[in-house]
Amino acid sequence: MKTILCVEDEREILENNCKFFQGQGYHVLAAMNLAQAREHLRLHAPDAIILDLMLPDGNGLELLKELRDDGNKIPVLILTAWGDPSDVAQGLSMGANDYVSKPFTYEVLQARVETMFRNIRQLPDVLEKGLLELKIRPMILQFGDTRVKLPPIEFFLLQFFMENEGQLVKAEKLYEVVWDAPMLENDSSIKNAISRLRKKLLGSGFDITVERNTGYRFERE
Repeated sequence: MKTILCVEDEREILENNCKFFQGQGYHVLAAMNLAQAREHLRLHAPDAIILDLMLPDGNGLELLKELRDDGNKIPVLILTAWGDPSDVAQGLSMGANDYVSKPFTYEVLQARVETMFRNIRQLPDVLEKGLLELKIRPMILQFGDTRVKLPPIEFFLLQFFMENEGQLVKAEKLYEVVWDAPMLENDSSIKNAISRLRKKLLGSGFDITVERNTGYRFERE
Protein backbone atom coordinates (compact mmCIF):
# COMPACT_ATOMS: atom_id res chain seq x y z
CA MET A 1 0.00 0.00 0.00
CA LYS A 2 1.42 3.37 -1.04
CA THR A 3 1.48 6.27 1.43
CA ILE A 4 0.63 9.85 0.42
CA LEU A 5 1.44 12.86 2.58
CA CYS A 6 -1.21 15.57 2.05
CA VAL A 7 -0.07 19.05 3.12
CA GLU A 8 -2.96 21.55 3.11
CA ASP A 9 -3.92 24.32 5.55
CA GLU A 10 -7.64 24.41 4.69
CA ARG A 11 -9.13 21.80 6.98
CA GLU A 12 -12.12 20.89 4.81
CA ILE A 13 -9.94 20.41 1.70
CA LEU A 14 -7.43 18.39 3.71
CA GLU A 15 -10.11 16.14 5.16
CA ASN A 16 -11.69 15.62 1.75
CA ASN A 17 -8.31 14.86 0.14
CA CYS A 18 -7.50 12.32 2.84
CA LYS A 19 -10.92 10.70 2.64
CA PHE A 20 -10.73 10.43 -1.14
CA PHE A 21 -7.27 8.82 -1.29
CA GLN A 22 -8.07 6.48 1.58
CA GLY A 23 -11.07 5.36 -0.46
CA GLN A 24 -8.70 4.64 -3.36
CA GLY A 25 -6.62 2.32 -1.21
CA TYR A 26 -3.81 4.65 -0.14
CA HIS A 27 -2.49 5.18 3.36
CA VAL A 28 -2.68 8.92 3.99
CA LEU A 29 -0.72 11.22 6.31
CA ALA A 30 -2.17 14.69 6.95
CA ALA A 31 -0.36 17.95 7.71
CA MET A 32 -1.75 21.46 8.00
CA ASN A 33 1.59 23.25 8.00
CA LEU A 34 5.28 22.80 7.26
CA ALA A 35 6.16 21.79 10.80
CA GLN A 36 3.71 18.88 10.75
CA ALA A 37 4.89 17.86 7.28
CA ARG A 38 8.52 17.81 8.42
CA GLU A 39 7.59 15.69 11.44
CA HIS A 40 5.79 13.17 9.22
CA LEU A 41 8.83 13.01 6.96
CA ARG A 42 11.09 12.45 9.98
CA LEU A 43 8.98 9.52 11.20
CA HIS A 44 7.71 8.03 7.96
CA ALA A 45 8.74 7.44 4.35
CA PRO A 46 5.72 8.43 2.21
CA ASP A 47 5.68 7.50 -1.45
CA ALA A 48 4.47 10.92 -2.61
CA ILE A 49 3.55 14.39 -1.33
CA ILE A 50 0.57 16.51 -2.40
CA LEU A 51 1.81 19.94 -1.41
CA ASP A 52 -0.12 23.16 -1.01
CA LEU A 53 2.07 26.26 -1.32
CA MET A 54 0.52 28.93 0.90
CA LEU A 55 0.84 27.54 4.43
CA PRO A 56 0.60 29.30 7.81
CA ASP A 57 4.28 28.84 8.63
CA GLY A 58 5.77 29.39 5.18
CA ASN A 59 5.66 28.47 1.51
CA GLY A 60 5.51 24.82 0.47
CA LEU A 61 8.43 25.52 -1.87
CA GLU A 62 10.63 25.71 1.23
CA LEU A 63 9.88 22.06 1.97
CA LEU A 64 10.43 21.10 -1.66
CA LYS A 65 13.84 22.81 -1.65
CA GLU A 66 14.85 21.02 1.55
CA LEU A 67 13.94 17.66 0.05
CA ARG A 68 15.77 18.20 -3.21
CA ASP A 69 18.83 19.73 -1.51
CA ASP A 70 19.03 16.53 0.55
CA GLY A 71 18.84 14.42 -2.61
CA ASN A 72 15.34 13.18 -1.75
CA LYS A 73 13.53 12.38 -5.03
CA ILE A 74 10.12 11.65 -3.50
CA PRO A 75 7.42 12.60 -6.04
CA VAL A 76 5.86 15.98 -5.22
CA LEU A 77 2.65 17.29 -6.77
CA ILE A 78 1.97 20.97 -6.14
CA LEU A 79 -1.55 22.26 -5.54
CA THR A 80 -1.86 25.88 -6.60
CA ALA A 81 -4.31 28.57 -7.62
CA TRP A 82 -4.25 29.86 -11.19
CA GLY A 83 -3.10 33.19 -9.84
CA ASP A 84 0.35 31.82 -8.94
CA PRO A 85 2.05 30.92 -12.27
CA SER A 86 5.45 32.09 -11.03
CA ASP A 87 5.23 29.73 -8.05
CA VAL A 88 4.37 26.85 -10.39
CA ALA A 89 7.34 27.62 -12.63
CA GLN A 90 9.64 27.95 -9.64
CA GLY A 91 8.35 24.73 -8.12
CA LEU A 92 8.84 22.76 -11.33
CA SER A 93 12.35 24.13 -11.79
CA MET A 94 13.13 23.14 -8.19
CA GLY A 95 12.13 19.55 -8.84
CA ALA A 96 8.37 19.25 -8.36
CA ASN A 97 7.02 16.45 -10.53
CA ASP A 98 3.65 17.93 -11.46
CA TYR A 99 0.98 20.40 -10.39
CA VAL A 100 -2.79 20.66 -10.27
CA SER A 101 -4.64 23.97 -10.16
CA LYS A 102 -7.41 24.77 -7.71
CA PRO A 103 -10.28 24.23 -8.01
CA PHE A 104 -9.81 20.65 -9.19
CA THR A 105 -11.81 17.47 -9.57
CA TYR A 106 -10.73 14.36 -7.72
CA GLU A 107 -10.74 12.38 -10.96
CA VAL A 108 -8.06 14.74 -12.33
CA LEU A 109 -6.09 14.75 -9.08
CA GLN A 110 -6.06 10.95 -8.91
CA ALA A 111 -5.04 10.67 -12.57
CA ARG A 112 -2.14 13.08 -12.08
CA VAL A 113 -0.94 11.23 -8.97
CA GLU A 114 -1.08 7.87 -10.72
CA THR A 115 0.69 9.30 -13.78
CA MET A 116 3.34 10.74 -11.49
CA PHE A 117 3.93 7.32 -9.96
CA ARG A 118 4.24 5.72 -13.41
CA ASN A 119 6.63 8.40 -14.64
CA ILE A 120 8.83 8.08 -11.58
CA ARG A 121 9.16 4.35 -12.17
CA GLN A 122 9.85 4.71 -15.87
CA LEU A 123 11.71 8.00 -16.33
CA PRO A 124 15.52 7.85 -16.27
CA ASP A 125 17.71 10.66 -14.99
CA VAL A 126 18.62 11.51 -18.60
CA LEU A 127 16.67 11.17 -21.85
CA GLU A 128 18.89 10.60 -24.89
CA LYS A 129 18.21 10.88 -28.60
CA GLY A 130 21.26 10.79 -30.88
CA LEU A 131 23.63 13.51 -29.63
CA LEU A 132 20.81 15.13 -27.66
CA GLU A 133 20.64 14.73 -23.87
CA LEU A 134 17.86 16.06 -21.65
CA LYS A 135 18.79 15.93 -17.98
CA ILE A 136 15.58 15.58 -15.99
CA ARG A 137 16.96 17.49 -13.05
CA PRO A 138 17.89 20.29 -13.23
CA MET A 139 16.19 20.63 -16.66
CA ILE A 140 19.37 20.81 -18.74
CA LEU A 141 19.52 20.45 -22.53
CA GLN A 142 22.93 19.31 -23.72
CA PHE A 143 24.58 18.30 -27.00
CA GLY A 144 28.14 18.85 -28.21
CA ASP A 145 29.44 22.05 -26.64
CA THR A 146 25.92 23.34 -25.98
CA ARG A 147 24.55 23.20 -22.45
CA VAL A 148 21.49 25.28 -21.56
CA LYS A 149 19.04 25.27 -18.66
CA LEU A 150 15.48 25.21 -19.97
CA PRO A 151 12.53 27.03 -18.40
CA PRO A 152 9.80 24.60 -17.27
CA ILE A 153 7.46 25.00 -20.25
CA GLU A 154 10.23 24.39 -22.79
CA PHE A 155 11.55 21.48 -20.72
CA PHE A 156 8.20 19.71 -20.58
CA LEU A 157 7.58 20.38 -24.27
CA LEU A 158 10.93 18.83 -25.20
CA GLN A 159 10.46 15.92 -22.81
CA PHE A 160 7.09 15.15 -24.40
CA PHE A 161 8.49 15.48 -27.92
CA MET A 162 11.48 13.23 -27.16
CA GLU A 163 9.17 10.57 -25.73
CA ASN A 164 7.04 10.80 -28.89
CA GLU A 165 9.69 11.18 -31.60
CA GLY A 166 8.28 11.12 -35.13
CA GLN A 167 4.66 11.38 -34.04
CA LEU A 168 2.42 14.18 -35.22
CA VAL A 169 1.06 15.97 -32.13
CA LYS A 170 -1.82 18.43 -32.26
CA ALA A 171 -1.52 21.77 -30.49
CA GLU A 172 -4.55 20.90 -28.37
CA LYS A 173 -2.74 17.81 -27.03
CA LEU A 174 0.36 19.84 -26.16
CA TYR A 175 -1.76 22.32 -24.22
CA GLU A 176 -3.45 19.51 -22.35
CA VAL A 177 -0.17 17.81 -21.41
CA VAL A 178 2.19 20.76 -20.86
CA TRP A 179 -0.05 23.65 -19.82
CA ASP A 180 -2.58 21.45 -17.98
CA ALA A 181 -5.39 23.44 -19.57
CA PRO A 182 -7.66 23.36 -22.60
CA MET A 183 -6.43 25.39 -25.54
CA LEU A 184 -8.60 28.37 -26.42
CA GLU A 185 -8.64 30.08 -29.80
CA ASN A 186 -5.24 31.75 -29.31
CA ASP A 187 -2.34 29.30 -29.72
CA SER A 188 0.41 31.95 -29.48
CA SER A 189 1.81 30.43 -26.27
CA ILE A 190 2.62 27.18 -28.07
CA LYS A 191 3.99 28.94 -31.15
CA ASN A 192 6.27 31.16 -29.08
CA ALA A 193 7.53 28.32 -26.86
CA ILE A 194 8.25 26.05 -29.83
CA SER A 195 9.99 28.88 -31.68
CA ARG A 196 12.32 29.42 -28.70
CA LEU A 197 12.93 25.69 -28.35
CA ARG A 198 13.75 25.24 -32.06
CA LYS A 199 16.49 27.87 -31.77
CA LYS A 200 18.01 26.02 -28.82
CA LEU A 201 17.96 22.75 -30.78
CA LEU A 202 20.02 24.15 -33.67
CA GLY A 203 22.99 21.85 -34.26
CA SER A 204 21.52 18.98 -32.23
CA GLY A 205 20.44 16.95 -35.26
CA PHE A 206 16.76 17.38 -34.35
CA ASP A 207 14.05 19.85 -35.23
CA ILE A 208 10.39 20.47 -34.45
CA THR A 209 8.56 20.72 -37.75
CA VAL A 210 5.20 22.36 -38.24
CA GLU A 211 2.43 20.91 -40.37
CA ARG A 212 0.04 23.79 -40.95
CA ASN A 213 -3.38 23.35 -39.33
CA THR A 214 -2.38 19.84 -38.27
CA GLY A 215 0.28 19.82 -35.56
CA TYR A 216 3.95 19.48 -34.67
CA ARG A 217 6.49 16.73 -35.12
CA PHE A 218 9.83 16.19 -33.36
CA GLU A 219 12.18 14.47 -35.81
CA ARG A 220 15.73 14.07 -36.98
CA GLU A 221 16.95 16.64 -39.49
